[in-house]
Amino acid sequence: MTMRRRIAWVAFCCLLAAPAALARRRASVPPKAGMAEVTRVFIVVLENEDAEAALLQPMMASLAARGALLRNYFAITHNSQPNYIALVAGNTFAVQNDPVTLDVPHVGDLLEARGVSWETYAEGYPGGCFLGASAGAYVRRHNPLISFADVQLDPARCARIVPASQLDIDVANRDLPRFALYIPDLNHDGHDTSVAVADAWLRARFEPLLADPTFTDGMLFIVTFDEGRVGGPNRVYCAFVGAGVRPGSVSFATYDHYDLLRTIETIFHTDSLRRLDESATVISDIWRR
Repeated sequence: MTMRRRIAWVAFCCLLAAPAALARRRASVPPKAGMAEVTRVFIVVLENEDAEAALLQPMMASLAARGALLRNYFAITHNSQPNYIALVAGNTFAVQNDPVTLDVPHVGDLLEARGVSWETYAEGYPGGCFLGASAGAYVRRHNPLISFADVQLDPARCARIVPASQLDIDVANRDLPRFALYIPDLNHDGHDTSVAVADAWLRARFEPLLADPTFTDGMLFIVTFDEGRVGGPNRVYCAFVGAGVRPGSVSFATYDHYDLLRTIETIFHTDSLRRLDESATVISDIWRR
Protein backbone atom coordinates (compact mmCIF):
# COMPACT_ATOMS: atom_id res chain seq x y z
CA MET A 1 0.00 0.00 0.00
CA THR A 2 1.40 3.43 -0.93
CA MET A 3 1.86 6.10 1.74
CA ARG A 4 -0.93 8.21 0.17
CA ARG A 5 -3.37 5.30 0.23
CA ARG A 6 -2.42 4.36 3.80
CA ILE A 7 -3.09 7.90 5.01
CA ALA A 8 -6.44 7.94 3.21
CA TRP A 9 -7.39 4.58 4.70
CA VAL A 10 -6.53 5.67 8.23
CA ALA A 11 -8.52 8.87 7.80
CA PHE A 12 -11.51 6.81 6.59
CA CYS A 13 -11.24 4.50 9.62
CA CYS A 14 -11.21 7.55 11.88
CA LEU A 15 -14.55 8.66 10.54
CA LEU A 16 -16.01 5.24 11.15
CA ALA A 17 -14.65 5.11 14.70
CA ALA A 18 -15.86 8.51 15.89
CA PRO A 19 -19.46 8.61 17.14
CA ALA A 20 -21.55 11.54 15.92
CA ALA A 21 -22.12 12.62 19.51
CA LEU A 22 -18.44 13.50 19.80
CA ALA A 23 -18.88 16.32 17.30
CA ARG A 24 -20.62 18.36 20.04
CA ARG A 25 -18.43 20.95 21.69
CA ARG A 26 -17.91 19.95 25.29
CA ALA A 27 -18.86 22.22 28.14
CA SER A 28 -16.06 24.31 29.62
CA VAL A 29 -14.79 22.86 32.90
CA PRO A 30 -13.17 25.36 35.27
CA PRO A 31 -9.88 23.99 36.62
CA LYS A 32 -9.53 23.14 40.28
CA ALA A 33 -7.44 25.58 42.31
CA GLY A 34 -4.55 23.12 42.54
CA MET A 35 -4.66 22.41 38.82
CA ALA A 36 -4.16 26.10 38.16
CA GLU A 37 -0.70 25.82 39.77
CA VAL A 38 0.51 23.54 36.97
CA THR A 39 2.59 25.25 34.31
CA ARG A 40 4.33 22.12 32.95
CA VAL A 41 3.33 18.49 32.48
CA PHE A 42 5.86 15.68 32.13
CA ILE A 43 4.66 12.11 31.46
CA VAL A 44 6.75 8.95 31.68
CA VAL A 45 5.16 5.88 30.09
CA LEU A 46 6.23 2.39 31.16
CA GLU A 47 5.20 -0.94 29.66
CA ASN A 48 2.91 -3.89 30.11
CA GLU A 49 2.24 -4.35 33.81
CA ASP A 50 -0.83 -4.47 36.05
CA ALA A 51 -1.38 -1.83 38.71
CA GLU A 52 -0.95 -4.19 41.65
CA ALA A 53 2.51 -5.35 40.59
CA ALA A 54 3.65 -1.79 39.85
CA LEU A 55 2.50 -0.51 43.22
CA LEU A 56 4.66 -3.11 44.98
CA GLN A 57 7.78 -1.47 43.56
CA PRO A 58 9.55 0.95 45.94
CA MET A 59 9.91 3.96 43.65
CA MET A 60 6.38 3.76 42.32
CA ALA A 61 5.01 3.28 45.82
CA SER A 62 7.02 6.33 46.93
CA LEU A 63 5.68 8.48 44.11
CA ALA A 64 2.12 7.47 44.95
CA ALA A 65 2.68 8.32 48.63
CA ARG A 66 4.18 11.75 48.00
CA GLY A 67 1.68 12.61 45.30
CA ALA A 68 -1.65 11.17 44.18
CA LEU A 69 -2.54 7.63 43.14
CA LEU A 70 -5.31 6.91 40.63
CA ARG A 71 -6.49 3.52 41.88
CA ASN A 72 -8.84 2.78 39.00
CA TYR A 73 -6.89 4.01 36.01
CA PHE A 74 -7.27 1.86 32.89
CA ALA A 75 -5.50 1.47 29.58
CA ILE A 76 -7.71 1.44 26.51
CA THR A 77 -6.83 -1.81 24.75
CA HIS A 78 -3.98 -4.10 23.71
CA ASN A 79 -1.37 -3.89 22.06
CA SER A 80 0.99 -1.06 22.95
CA GLN A 81 0.75 1.37 20.05
CA PRO A 82 -3.00 2.03 20.14
CA ASN A 83 -2.72 3.06 23.79
CA TYR A 84 0.01 5.58 23.02
CA ILE A 85 -1.99 6.94 20.10
CA ALA A 86 -5.12 7.18 22.26
CA LEU A 87 -3.21 9.20 24.85
CA VAL A 88 -2.15 11.87 22.36
CA ALA A 89 -4.95 11.77 19.80
CA GLY A 90 -8.19 10.75 21.52
CA ASN A 91 -8.74 7.59 19.48
CA THR A 92 -6.88 4.40 18.64
CA PHE A 93 -7.69 4.72 14.93
CA ALA A 94 -7.68 0.91 14.83
CA VAL A 95 -3.87 0.83 14.72
CA GLN A 96 -1.96 -2.18 15.96
CA ASN A 97 1.82 -2.33 16.30
CA ASP A 98 2.88 -1.70 12.71
CA PRO A 99 4.33 1.71 11.78
CA VAL A 100 1.56 4.01 10.58
CA THR A 101 1.20 7.57 9.36
CA LEU A 102 -1.90 9.30 10.70
CA ASP A 103 -3.06 12.41 8.89
CA VAL A 104 -5.15 13.71 11.80
CA PRO A 105 -4.73 16.36 14.52
CA HIS A 106 -3.14 15.44 17.85
CA VAL A 107 -2.32 17.02 21.20
CA GLY A 108 0.75 18.74 19.74
CA ASP A 109 -1.51 20.69 17.39
CA LEU A 110 -3.75 21.77 20.27
CA LEU A 111 -0.77 22.90 22.32
CA GLU A 112 0.83 24.84 19.48
CA ALA A 113 -2.46 26.64 18.83
CA ARG A 114 -2.20 27.97 22.40
CA GLY A 115 1.51 28.78 22.14
CA VAL A 116 2.45 25.89 24.46
CA SER A 117 5.78 24.19 23.75
CA TRP A 118 5.98 20.39 23.58
CA GLU A 119 8.70 17.81 23.21
CA THR A 120 9.22 14.04 23.25
CA TYR A 121 12.35 12.63 24.90
CA ALA A 122 12.88 9.13 23.53
CA GLU A 123 15.67 6.83 24.69
CA GLY A 124 17.71 5.39 21.85
CA TYR A 125 15.98 7.56 19.26
CA PRO A 126 18.47 8.18 16.43
CA GLY A 127 17.17 11.68 15.72
CA GLY A 128 16.78 13.21 12.29
CA CYS A 129 13.08 12.33 12.09
CA PHE A 130 13.96 8.66 12.01
CA LEU A 131 10.90 6.72 10.79
CA GLY A 132 12.25 3.20 11.05
CA ALA A 133 10.40 0.67 13.17
CA SER A 134 13.31 0.22 15.59
CA ALA A 135 16.93 1.01 16.35
CA GLY A 136 18.52 -1.08 19.08
CA ALA A 137 16.22 -0.89 22.12
CA TYR A 138 14.24 2.03 20.65
CA VAL A 139 10.92 1.22 18.96
CA ARG A 140 8.78 3.66 17.02
CA ARG A 141 5.51 2.10 18.26
CA HIS A 142 6.17 3.55 21.73
CA ASN A 143 6.88 7.04 20.36
CA PRO A 144 3.44 8.21 19.32
CA LEU A 145 3.94 11.72 17.96
CA ILE A 146 6.36 10.56 15.26
CA SER A 147 3.42 8.77 13.64
CA PHE A 148 1.54 11.91 12.60
CA ALA A 149 1.91 13.30 9.10
CA ASP A 150 2.15 16.94 10.16
CA VAL A 151 5.12 16.02 12.38
CA GLN A 152 6.88 13.82 9.85
CA LEU A 153 6.59 16.42 7.07
CA ASP A 154 7.60 19.48 9.12
CA PRO A 155 11.29 19.60 10.11
CA ALA A 156 10.60 22.09 12.91
CA ARG A 157 7.98 19.83 14.45
CA CYS A 158 10.04 16.70 13.94
CA ALA A 159 12.85 18.44 15.80
CA ARG A 160 10.61 18.41 18.89
CA ILE A 161 11.25 14.66 19.11
CA VAL A 162 14.73 14.26 20.52
CA PRO A 163 17.06 11.69 22.12
CA ALA A 164 16.40 11.43 25.84
CA SER A 165 19.83 12.82 26.72
CA GLN A 166 18.51 16.22 25.60
CA LEU A 167 16.48 16.37 28.82
CA ASP A 168 19.58 17.00 30.94
CA ILE A 169 20.66 19.76 28.57
CA ASP A 170 17.23 21.37 28.68
CA VAL A 171 17.18 21.28 32.48
CA ALA A 172 20.67 22.80 32.69
CA ASN A 173 19.66 25.52 30.21
CA ARG A 174 16.31 26.12 31.94
CA ASP A 175 14.69 25.36 28.61
CA LEU A 176 12.13 22.68 29.47
CA PRO A 177 9.03 22.46 27.29
CA ARG A 178 5.66 22.99 28.96
CA PHE A 179 4.47 19.54 27.88
CA ALA A 180 6.74 16.52 27.52
CA LEU A 181 6.54 12.80 26.97
CA TYR A 182 9.48 10.69 28.13
CA ILE A 183 9.69 7.34 26.33
CA PRO A 184 12.16 4.85 27.88
CA ASP A 185 13.73 2.14 25.77
CA LEU A 186 12.63 -1.51 25.84
CA ASN A 187 14.87 -2.28 28.79
CA HIS A 188 14.06 0.69 30.99
CA ASP A 189 10.29 0.59 30.38
CA GLY A 190 10.12 -3.03 31.56
CA HIS A 191 9.00 -4.43 28.21
CA ASP A 192 12.03 -6.66 27.72
CA THR A 193 13.03 -6.83 31.39
CA SER A 194 10.64 -6.54 34.35
CA VAL A 195 8.67 -4.02 36.36
CA ALA A 196 11.39 -4.18 39.04
CA VAL A 197 14.02 -3.14 36.50
CA ALA A 198 11.76 -0.34 35.28
CA ASP A 199 11.26 0.85 38.86
CA ALA A 200 15.00 0.87 39.61
CA TRP A 201 15.62 2.81 36.38
CA LEU A 202 12.83 5.26 37.24
CA ARG A 203 14.48 6.01 40.59
CA ALA A 204 17.96 6.42 39.10
CA ARG A 205 16.78 8.61 36.22
CA PHE A 206 14.24 10.85 37.94
CA GLU A 207 14.87 11.01 41.67
CA PRO A 208 17.70 13.53 41.16
CA LEU A 209 15.49 15.61 38.88
CA LEU A 210 12.62 15.53 41.37
CA ALA A 211 15.00 17.08 43.90
CA ASP A 212 15.99 19.84 41.47
CA PRO A 213 13.81 22.99 41.58
CA THR A 214 14.82 23.77 38.01
CA PHE A 215 12.90 20.65 36.98
CA THR A 216 10.08 20.69 39.52
CA ASP A 217 9.02 24.35 39.42
CA GLY A 218 5.39 24.31 38.28
CA MET A 219 5.81 20.70 37.15
CA LEU A 220 3.15 18.00 37.24
CA PHE A 221 5.12 14.75 36.96
CA ILE A 222 3.07 11.73 35.86
CA VAL A 223 4.08 8.08 35.66
CA THR A 224 1.78 5.56 34.03
CA PHE A 225 1.79 2.42 31.87
CA ASP A 226 0.62 1.94 28.32
CA GLU A 227 -1.30 -1.26 29.16
CA GLY A 228 -1.57 -4.07 31.66
CA ARG A 229 -0.86 -7.72 31.11
CA VAL A 230 -2.91 -9.46 28.43
CA GLY A 231 -5.77 -11.35 30.03
CA GLY A 232 -5.99 -9.05 33.03
CA PRO A 233 -8.35 -6.14 33.72
CA ASN A 234 -6.02 -3.64 31.98
CA ARG A 235 -5.95 -1.53 35.15
CA VAL A 236 -2.58 0.20 35.30
CA TYR A 237 -0.56 2.32 37.69
CA CYS A 238 -0.91 6.08 37.37
CA ALA A 239 0.55 8.59 39.83
CA PHE A 240 0.57 12.40 39.78
CA VAL A 241 3.34 14.18 41.69
CA GLY A 242 4.14 17.84 42.07
CA ALA A 243 2.43 21.13 41.32
CA GLY A 244 -1.12 21.42 42.61
CA VAL A 245 -1.44 17.82 43.76
CA ARG A 246 -2.74 17.01 47.24
CA PRO A 247 0.03 14.79 48.72
CA GLY A 248 -1.10 11.35 49.79
CA SER A 249 -4.43 11.58 47.99
CA VAL A 250 -6.01 8.50 46.43
CA SER A 251 -8.71 8.60 43.78
CA PHE A 252 -11.07 5.65 43.36
CA ALA A 253 -12.83 7.20 40.37
CA THR A 254 -12.50 5.37 37.07
CA TYR A 255 -10.17 7.06 34.61
CA ASP A 256 -8.29 6.09 31.45
CA HIS A 257 -5.91 7.51 28.84
CA TYR A 258 -8.68 9.62 27.29
CA ASP A 259 -9.35 11.23 30.67
CA LEU A 260 -5.65 12.02 31.03
CA LEU A 261 -5.68 13.66 27.60
CA ARG A 262 -8.71 15.74 28.53
CA THR A 263 -6.99 16.77 31.76
CA ILE A 264 -3.96 17.96 29.77
CA GLU A 265 -6.28 19.95 27.50
CA THR A 266 -7.89 21.53 30.57
CA ILE A 267 -4.58 22.40 32.21
CA PHE A 268 -3.37 24.20 29.08
CA HIS A 269 -6.78 25.66 28.13
CA THR A 270 -6.73 24.12 24.67
CA ASP A 271 -9.56 23.11 22.40
CA SER A 272 -10.42 19.41 22.18
CA LEU A 273 -9.76 16.98 19.33
CA ARG A 274 -13.51 16.25 18.99
CA ARG A 275 -12.88 12.55 19.56
CA LEU A 276 -13.11 10.43 22.70
CA ASP A 277 -11.41 13.20 24.64
CA GLU A 278 -14.62 15.16 24.04
CA SER A 279 -16.71 12.98 26.35
CA ALA A 280 -13.88 12.12 28.75
CA THR A 281 -13.69 13.22 32.40
CA VAL A 282 -11.21 15.74 33.77
CA ILE A 283 -9.19 14.15 36.58
CA SER A 284 -10.40 16.43 39.33
CA ASP A 285 -10.35 14.74 42.75
CA ILE A 286 -6.65 14.81 43.64
CA TRP A 287 -5.90 18.55 43.60
CA ARG A 288 -5.27 20.99 46.39
CA ARG A 289 -8.30 23.18 46.98
